[in-house]
Amino acid sequence: MAKLMSKGFGFHNLHGISYFPNKSVNISCLPSLKLSRSDFYGSRLAINEGLPKRNPQVAAFSPQMHIGIRKAQKWWEKGLQPNMKEVTGAQDLVDSLLCAGDKLVVVDFFSPGCGGCKALHPKICQLAEMNPNVQFLQVNYEEHKSMCYSLNVHVLPFFRFYRGNEGRVCSFSCTNATIKKFKDALAKYGTDRCTLGPPKGLEEKELLALAANKDLSFNYTPKTEEEPVPVASQEQVKETTPPNIESPLPLPLPITKAKQLGSANEAYATSGR
Repeated sequence: MAKLMSKGFGFHNLHGISYFPNKSVNISCLPSLKLSRSDFYGSRLAINEGLPKRNPQVAAFSPQMHIGIRKAQKWWEKGLQPNMKEVTGAQDLVDSLLCAGDKLVVVDFFSPGCGGCKALHPKICQLAEMNPNVQFLQVNYEEHKSMCYSLNVHVLPFFRFYRGNEGRVCSFSCTNATIKKFKDALAKYGTDRCTLGPPKGLEEKELLALAANKDLSFNYTPKTEEEPVPVASQEQVKETTPPNIESPLPLPLPITKAKQLGSANEAYATSGR
């Protein structure tokens, strides 16, 4: 163990401050320190010498720890099935109904703050899983309040059923306690069948109401009604119908001519001819 014993001797730090003046110092506990001179008198200790130098670019880089917090799933997003879709606007609702073909479409109007909607949602998801051929459309009332006003939806939870060219077949409001109403409508209109003609979708008055709503970017051109073909009356048919030339009906003879023919036949009979 090396020791330094002297008067007036000491060692300094990097700032020139002496430590342990006139005292013995054990330098065995400082193996990384290197002295700049051998006599240590009035010299400065180089503490950082012998240590590996750090790259300034690496020292400037301080990686931050990113903690990924998973976004909490909202209640109306839980348990969704492949045949369930949230509507993004009026045009999306109209297009979804027109592209459904012969499928039964159930439009579910809900609100995030509606307790009845939240309690009914798990059962609606179960019914959607049991009926994969039925299309379920979700309409968020809070995000599309203006559209719901145009469709006269003011009670929640509210459902509308659409099917092919029949258009809207039923609409009602039900809760978790009256779920049987929903199941009955699903069993009645969800059976496989083929309807003639293109799907109808929303009614004409509903489309006009959506187009008239200034809050919605929805355009609709009313359908022009075809002019009815005029039906000819029986008198016009008789006048325009030509007579049958191939088999004309015999015309009655005048009365005087008929009497002359009758008397001539009697004369022939009396004369024996």
